[in-house]
Amino acid sequence: MSEAPRAPGAPKNRGQRRPPGETPCYAALDLGTNNCRLLVATPSPRGFRVVEAYSRIVRLGEGLSQSGMLSDEAMDRSMAALKVCAEKIRRRRVVRVKAVATQACRGAANGPDFVRRVADETGLRLQIITPKEEAQLSVAGCMSLFDREADAALVVDVGGGSTELSWVDLKGEGLDAKPRQFAAWRLPIKAWLSIPIGVVTLAERFPEGDRADASWFRAMVEAVKARIEAFPHAEPMRRHFEGDRAHMVGTSGAITSLAGLHLGLARYDRNVVDGLWMERSDCEAAAERLLTLTASERAKEPCIGADRADLVLAGAAILQAVQELWPCSRVRVADRGLREGLLMSLMSDQQKRPRRRRRGGAGRAPVRAVEA
Repeated sequence: MSEAPRAPGAPKNRGQRRPPGETPCYAALDLGTNNCRLLVATPSPRGFRVVEAYSRIVRLGEGLSQSGMLSDEAMDRSMAALKVCAEKIRRRRVVRVKAVATQACRGAANGPDFVRRVADETGLRLQIITPKEEAQLSVAGCMSLFDREADAALVVDVGGGSTELSWVDLKGEGLDAKPRQFAAWRLPIKAWLSIPIGVVTLAERFPEGDRADASWFRAMVEAVKARIEAFPHAEPMRRHFEGDRAHMVGTSGAITSLAGLHLGLARYDRNVVDGLWMERSDCEAAAERLLTLTASERAKEPCIGADRADLVLAGAAILQAVQELWPCSRVRVADRGLREGLLMSLMSDQQKRPRRRRRGGAGRAPVRAVEA
C-alpha cells in the first residue's frame, strides 16, 4: 500500500498512520522575532480543542536591527525549537499544518535562506506572511474576546520585531461567523497599521543600562507614538474612543506578563489571564511598579522570568503609547492571537473570496492600511 499523503507544510510522519475514526489534528506554528509557538488542535462544534501547546523564546531577531541579518546563534536556537515542533507534529499525526514566519524573516537579508534551511532540516515549510496577513490573523484569533456591547475595538498585537494595530467595527458584519467559517475578507477591520517596532527592537534601541527610570521609559513611549500618530486612516473610528464606546485588546507576551504582575500571581495561569479586563490605570500602575525593579528583580517575578526581564518594559511602553493616542478605559488581555487565527483558517469550510459583484452593485468599503 502506498504511503498516505503528507500534510501540507508538515514533516514526514515516518510511516505513522491515523487509526480509522480518530479525530484529525491540525497544527499552527508561528515563528516570530522573539518566540516560536505551536498549537495542535482538533475540530469541535464551537471551533477547536487544543490538544498540545508549545512555546519557546528563541530571539530569532536578536541584533537584526543593527546588522540586517539573522545571526548564526539566533538561527540555531530557533532551529532547535522548530525541530521540537516538527517532532510533535509527527507524533500527533497532524493532517494539515500552517507554519508562518513574521517580522524577523521578513526583514532579514538572509530570512529566505533560513526558511530553506528549516525545510531541509525539519521538513517544515515556513511561509513568510505580510504584516496585513499578520494583523488579520491576530484579529481572527481574538474575536471571542470582543465586548459586543461596545462599538469598536483596537487590537494591539505586540511582537518582537513589529506591532500591528487593527481598528475593528464591532457593529459590522463578519463577527458572527462560526470559528470554522473564517475568511479574512469578512473581518470588519476598518483600518490597520504595522510599525517595525516590537519589544526586541525597542529594547535594543533603548538599552536599559544600570537601572530603568521614568525618562528612559518616556523616551520609548514617545518613539512609538511618533510612528503611530501620523496615521490618518483610522480617524473615522475616533468618535467611538472619545465617547468611551470602544475598548482595546492586547495580545503579546509582554501584555500577559503585565496582567500576571497586576494580579500578583504566584505562577502564570493562562486560564486566569486570558480574557482578563484591566483598566487603563491598572496598566499604568503595573508599568510604574516595573520601573521600581531592577532587571534581576524583574527576572524573579513569576509571570516575567529571566527571558522577558529585559523586554517587558518595552512592551509596556508600546501599550502606553497606543493608550495615549487612542485612549479607552478598558483593555482586554489576550493570551491568544495569530496561532488561533491560523487554526481557524485551516479548519474553515469557506476560504474562497466572494464572487465579484455585478456592475452597479454596492462595493465594499476599502480597508485603509499602512506599513509604517
